[in-house]
Amino acid sequence: MKKTMLLTMGMLLGAMLLTGCAAQSVDTDMLTSSASGDTASAVQMSYTAEMAEASSELFTSRDLTQTADLSDAQYLTAASGETLTITQEGVYVLSGSATDCTILVNAEDSAKVQLVLDRVSITNADFPVIYVVSADKVFVTTTDSENTLSVTGSYVSDGDTNTDAVIFSKEDLTLNGTGTLSVTSAAGNGITSKDDLKITGGTYTITSALDALEANDNILIADGSFTIRTDKDGLHSENDEDLTQGAVVIEGGTFDITAGSDGIQGTTTVTINGGTLDIQAAEGIEATQVIINDGTISIEATDDGINATANANLSVSVTFNGGDTTIVMAQGDTDAVDANGSIYVNDGTINITAPCVSFDYDQTAEYNGGTIIINGQQVDSIPAEMMGGGMMGGQGGFGSQMGGGHMGVRGGRMM
Repeated sequence: MKKTMLLTMGMLLGAMLLTGCAAQSVDTDMLTSSASGDTASAVQMSYTAEMAEASSELFTSRDLTQTADLSDAQYLTAASGETLTITQEGVYVLSGSATDCTILVNAEDSAKVQLVLDRVSITNADFPVIYVVSADKVFVTTTDSENTLSVTGSYVSDGDTNTDAVIFSKEDLTLNGTGTLSVTSAAGNGITSKDDLKITGGTYTITSALDALEANDNILIADGSFTIRTDKDGLHSENDEDLTQGAVVIEGGTFDITAGSDGIQGTTTVTINGGTLDIQAAEGIEATQVIINDGTISIEATDDGINATANANLSVSVTFNGGDTTIVMAQGDTDAVDANGSIYVNDGTINITAPCVSFDYDQTAEYNGGTIIINGQQVDSIPAEMMGGGMMGGQGGFGSQMGGGHMGVRGGRMM
């Protein structure tokens, strides 16, 4: 996996600081240097066809193929109290119901292994249902069937490995298929990859005490339908040892996320190029750079709707290049769009309902296009004061509260 290329693509897909809405040529060497923290020379541009083409390179043809080639497949049946160990490259079709059954993949580091789930139901007490120790890459593909994987208790470690997910992989992991997969993790994560986690199709229902989808490197989603209920983060991508990792890229799909902490959290970038996202969380989306190029996004949050904060060596920013974003904030000290850096609105529609702060930024805010609606009223700039109602006054509406001592933007420290 070309990890550095992914970070460069993340920069390319949403880019950085604005010089205008027109598409511009892009020097990928410049983007890589920008990723190392050179904010002065960073350049922002609109989402272009070239960026979409670059994004498509994140997925291989096999990633995107939703049915497995079963011509040479081997067939396995789940059995209670047993470990089904796979040591060779190939396609393996799994079926049956069992308790305390683990599918263990321990193959050569060049092996590609595809697990095809065909009406599987496995419930374990304290260990992953699918555990990938070694391989080049593992595919988990659902047939047109219903599949259920659960772990009901606290996880038991495998030596020094904290195996804390129903599907736990130390290697690159791709989920796809035409069926449904329900994952329940009573005390841990739903699905974890210690490398990249890719999802290109299928229907997923994930209930977890910790992160529903977690990657140590990057989370890349091309398509799929997701219903997520978690006490922690819906999607979480983070690598403590390599701050160039930790990106989330969403190309499409349908997401219904209810999270106790963040709906989507990435250390470096969260880039949304399409899809329909409905997020209810403490914070809707968080990353060092949040880049919205397209899609329909609805966020209900109790802290920040969208939060850009310095978790990696990148310029901190929130950029809107398109899409339809709706943010509804709870009462209290809440910010709809909060950047510990800069905010750029180039295109798209942003509809904010905020009793306290609509936009909060530390550096600059630029409005170059698109539509901004705050508390029901369309504005022609990123506001400097509260747009109607709020914590420090009555619910008088847009017209009566302009300049009334309310906070609409803390950005640039305009209070």
